[in-house]
Amino acid sequence: MSQNTAPPRRQNSSSAAWASGGTLFAGVLMLVTGFMDVFQGIAGIAEDDVYTRVGDYVFKFNLTTWGWIHLILGIVLAIAGFGILKGAEWGRVAGIALASLNILLQFLFLPYQPAWALFAMAISVFVIWALATDESYGSGEKF
Repeated sequence: MSQNTAPPRRQNSSSAAWASGGTLFAGVLMLVTGFMDVFQGIAGIAEDDVYTRVGDYVFKFNLTTWGWIHLILGIVLAIAGFGILKGAEWGRVAGIALASLNILLQFLFLPYQPAWALFAMAISVFVIWALATDESYGSGEKF
């Protein structure tokens, strides 16, 4: 007689399945958001008059400065997205931190691109939720 020595499988709830699939999607979203921020940054650096302010806000920055901020953040977001897709723990931690930073920076960028800033903030909220609730990290499971 042989004994079954396989470890017991965890029961996946629908929430865990959503989080696991959401983590894969979060990695893709981080990559896409990173590339979009890079393009947004290049546009801001190349032409200072690409973006016009919608209203008179307290937060006033030079658009070339915003270009550099978006370029650097975009590169780092794309790297974190790649780490998430590889299943690296550093990717998860960096993804949560960078998505939080992205929410703050997009809030400050609202006067220049309100629709995109709100959309990017919503994406970042989803990324934070997906990365924070996925239990497969740390268990060795990969996509």
